[in-house]
Amino acid sequence: MDNAVRVTAAKDGLRAQRIETPSWAYANSGTRFKVFAQAGVPRNPREKIADAAVVHRLTGVAPTVALHIPWDRVDDYRELAAYAKDQGVSLGVINSNVFQDDDYKLGSVTNPDPGVRRKAIDHLLACVDIMDATGSRDLKLWFSDGTNYPGQDSIRARQDRLAEALREVYDRLGDDQRMLLEYKLFEPAFYTTDVPDWGTSYAHCIELGPKATVCIDTGHHAPGTNIEFIVAFLLRAGKLGAFDFNSRFYADDDLMVGAADPFQLFRIMHEIVSADALRQDAGIAFMLDQCHNIEAKIPAIIRSVLNVQEATAKALLVDTDALAAAQRSGDVLGANAVLMDAFSSDVRPLLAELRTEMGLDPDPVAAYHREGYAEKIIAERVGGDQAGWGA
Repeated sequence: MDNAVRVTAAKDGLRAQRIETPSWAYANSGTRFKVFAQAGVPRNPREKIADAAVVHRLTGVAPTVALHIPWDRVDDYRELAAYAKDQGVSLGVINSNVFQDDDYKLGSVTNPDPGVRRKAIDHLLACVDIMDATGSRDLKLWFSDGTNYPGQDSIRARQDRLAEALREVYDRLGDDQRMLLEYKLFEPAFYTTDVPDWGTSYAHCIELGPKATVCIDTGHHAPGTNIEFIVAFLLRAGKLGAFDFNSRFYADDDLMVGAADPFQLFRIMHEIVSADALRQDAGIAFMLDQCHNIEAKIPAIIRSVLNVQEATAKALLVDTDALAAAQRSGDVLGANAVLMDAFSSDVRPLLAELRTEMGLDPDPVAAYHREGYAEKIIAERVGGDQAGWGA
């Protein structure tokens, strides 16, 4: 395949790409030590959706926004879905929350108290009800459950409780609905975490059935973890359901995707492209999960979308014929050079050209600043309670 053909194919792949943005990233969010309030942030789910619609209008590839319950609780979710449609977007993944209640101090679905477990499961089932109302396909589950001390609880019993809870929720899913089981190495539990890694998530998903898939949060791994290996394995097994894109330097920093290690993001997207899994019908939800504490919210989200696009463009430009030939012949340096050549490509002109072809401004960040949306929401969103992390 010559370069011109690769560029055309890359444009086709990029034109079809979809990246979901999270409602909470438009609100005040940040570290557990301090969240810095900003002027103009949303005060309710409608205003979060309005901001998400701006990101989609400027980038052309972010047509859905994820909700977090109860942070985005409303009386009428069908009406909220209709409002989103009027704004030019739709509601995506429904994220559950069983980690911010005093009852969950010793865990939610793995808590030794059956009453607390029942409360947590009922919340998860209520989230499926919300999916029914919004038309959402995916329910994302992340559990802070774990222990801080050896002997605090039975590790095996907690896995049994987890399996029972997941089974009840799985059985409630509709035919076209899925469960995304996220994992996290540690925090807030520091001795054991009940879903600490992709293997634990994968094992539970295999036991549950085809509607259960693994969600990879790129910040939820030990330092040095080869995330693209996990991606490749789960793709081969048909169990990769979603990404939560962000960056980390030390722990789960929830920084902008591509900020810490753009080469890692490229390697991940290379595995996606190699498996022809960029297609929407491949079933992978590409989502952002970030906290913007010191940077402006909307420009940061736009920049994150652009970072994913750039990594994807580079992955699409890999000379696959040359790579396969080098791999077959055992040419170690040659194979590596093919990948490095693609990663070193400046794809910004290609993306600017593509956006122009799509009727978009070639520079979405500059377009955002020119149109004065930030000044508009600062002037309009006065009074009321700002939405924030945990609200």
